[in-house]
Amino acid sequence: MDKHAVLARVKEIGLLAVIRGPSAELTVKMVQALVAGGVTGIEVTYSTPNAPWVVSELAKQYGDQILLGMGTLTRPAQAREAKAAGANFLVSPICEPGLVASMVASELAVMAGALTPTEVFQAYSLGTDVVKIFPGSLGGPAYMKALRGPFPDIPMMPTGGVKADNLKDWFKAGAVAVGAGSELCPKDLALAGRFEEISQRASEFAAAVRQARAEA
Repeated sequence: MDKHAVLARVKEIGLLAVIRGPSAELTVKMVQALVAGGVTGIEVTYSTPNAPWVVSELAKQYGDQILLGMGTLTRPAQAREAKAAGANFLVSPICEPGLVASMVASELAVMAGALTPTEVFQAYSLGTDVVKIFPGSLGGPAYMKALRGPFPDIPMMPTGGVKADNLKDWFKAGAVAVGAGSELCPKDLALAGRFEEISQRASEFAAAVRQARAEA
C-alpha cells in the first residue's frame, strides 16, 4: 500500500488504536481482538516488547486488510526497522528534525508529534503528513480547534484524552482521525485473557467514531 493510499485510508477510518502491549504475544492477541471488533487502524508502539516482531507477524497475518503502523519512534534507525517489519505508517510523539527526516526518508506515511503552534508548524515543515497532537488531554478539543485557526491546511490527529464521549468534539474541532489507547484496549483485559471484551469495546468505539463523524 503506497503512502497516499495509507493517508486516504487513515482519513476514511478515522481511528487508530494505539497499542502498548505487556508482551509481544499478548499484543498480537490484543490486535486480533481489535480487528475482530472492527478496528482496522493499528499502531503498535515501540514501548511494546519486541515490537518489530509483532508488526511483522501482524503484517503476515492480515496484509492489506488492516492499516498497520509503528509508534513511539524516538531514534532514526527505528524508521528503517519499522519499514522492514512491514509497517504502513510511522508515528512519533516528538518532532526532532533528525528523527522526522529518517521517517520521511522511509517513504511511509509520517505522523510526528507536536503540541505548541511552533511545534505544529515545524513538524509539518519537516515533511509530516499528519501532525499528532500529543498529549491531547492537556488542552482538549478546544485547544486543537484553536491550533486549527492559523493552520487550517495542516491535518491533525489527537492522541491522549480521546474517549467515546468526546469523539464528536474532536471531529468538530477538525481532527482527520483520532488515536485511542487504554480507553479502547486496556492492558488489564488482555492480561486477564478477556479478549471478547476487547472485541466488544472495539466494536462500540468504532461505531461511536462513525456516529461522531456523521454528527460533527
